[in-house]
Amino acid sequence: MSYNLLKGKRGIISGALDANSIAWKVAEKAHEEGATFTLTNAPIAMRMGEIAQLAEKTGSKIIPADATSMDDLKNLFVQSQEILGGKIDFVLHSIGMSPNIRKNIPYPELHYDFFMKSVDVSALSFHKMMSTAYQLDAMSEWGSVVGLSYIAAQRTLSFYSDMADAKAMLESIARSFGYHYGKHRHVRVNTISQSPTKTTAGGGIKGFEEFHEYANKLSPLGNASAEDCANYCILMFSDYSKMVTMQNLYHDGGYSMTGITNELMEQFSKK
Repeated sequence: MSYNLLKGKRGIISGALDANSIAWKVAEKAHEEGATFTLTNAPIAMRMGEIAQLAEKTGSKIIPADATSMDDLKNLFVQSQEILGGKIDFVLHSIGMSPNIRKNIPYPELHYDFFMKSVDVSALSFHKMMSTAYQLDAMSEWGSVVGLSYIAAQRTLSFYSDMADAKAMLESIARSFGYHYGKHRHVRVNTISQSPTKTTAGGGIKGFEEFHEYANKLSPLGNASAEDCANYCILMFSDYSKMVTMQNLYHDGGYSMTGITNELMEQFSKK
């Protein structure tokens, strides 16, 4: 059901790779709610994914961009305003990558060039994206910027490696830039800490399936789906979240506030 929550709003959605991507679900939902937007991803990701299908479905234009390149980001915001016919009302940052995780390098033995790549792609790109918009004055008054995060930014999860450090930086950038953007043009900046979600990227992390099941049993509401996360993003893009900024918002079925459950205690007692 559509409520026209984003009717007349213009946006940029990054990170949609395939139908399992949270960004993909956000794009579908934003389209349903009346928004127009451009889609963007790294050129290599676009060759691997199915973003053209999403663009056709939502009537959107695709603008390839390396989120670590200031030149690419400038082109992204300039072209998006030209295509959409005005300033940008919302931006989704759904970007993350760790060469160390891909190559199964243990955290105590991180390859530091890979580590810097993880930070640049997964966190600094958030700052670069907003800095570009800020300098171009590309965002509308009371616009909304959302980055997708994960609880490993606060708690140690051994399998999440250097991505945990990158997510911690992402959330810090949201707070710091949120202050400056709020003072500048009332633009709000938040991160959403989502449940473990069965996306193409998440599935590549060793031990993900086991942890997904564990988190589902620990959370009183169960794991939040990609579709539910998309709904939350739509809320954050809408005027109903007008005064929310600089927050890390947990969207995890209660996982972040639950210590232990009877169900898990019973499971352990059987061993």
